[in-house]
Amino acid sequence: MTTAPIDTAVLRTEFRLFRREPGAVFWIVLFPTLLLVILGSIPSFRDADTALGGLRPVDAYTPIAVLIALIMSGVQALPQVLTGHRERGILRRMRLTPVRPSALLTAQMIVQGTVALASALLALAVARLAFDVRLPAQPVGYLLALLLAAASALALGSVVSALSRTTKIAGAIGSAVFFPMMFCAGVWLPVQEMPHALARVVQLTPFGAAASALGEAAAGDWPGWTHLGVLAGWTVLLTAGAARWFRWE
Repeated sequence: MTTAPIDTAVLRTEFRLFRREPGAVFWIVLFPTLLLVILGSIPSFRDADTALGGLRPVDAYTPIAVLIALIMSGVQALPQVLTGHRERGILRRMRLTPVRPSALLTAQMIVQGTVALASALLALAVARLAFDVRLPAQPVGYLLALLLAAASALALGSVVSALSRTTKIAGAIGSAVFFPMMFCAGVWLPVQEMPHALARVVQLTPFGAAASALGEAAAGDWPGWTHLGVLAGWTVLLTAGAARWFRWE
């Protein structure tokens, strides 16, 4: 898998195609914030919890909502689009034109990354306005952790795309990866409430490390270098795997 300069025409086309997919728009852009609103509407989720270090559950779930957008975009949406293009022969036909298939891959990663980051900003804004969740007290560290998490999500989605010959296989592999990653992100149980041994294992995964890093930055601390290192390591490893296994046809 190679990189190529950004082709603005391809990028605009991919953005237009994304807007025409109501399912993708809902699950990536709206669902994380909707889930946060539902949870924040539960009275007990707005009370401080000693198990969360004095945080309210809605405070703890705000970084998780951010990660849901990244997981949806990287693990579910990206593989379906890329595998669909390959299955329909679009990538093969593009090799006969001046536009290289790698330009389409670059455009898709930009589209999915931009949409996921926009969804993250929407979740943060709604959390602040609706539930008085504090904005990240360490914004630079939060942004760094967010960008590394987005890179990991897209790299993971690229591996799923590389291993999938059809959209059905991409859906199956994506679902198999999706639920464990959601667990590691803390959707069912925030990392802060996990037993110590389980939390240590989860924090070795990209989204477990991301959840911890975002939580630390939200509280005003610089994200742990271990967590940032885990994210960077997974990004490099997954990118190398995708580059090795990806096929245009």
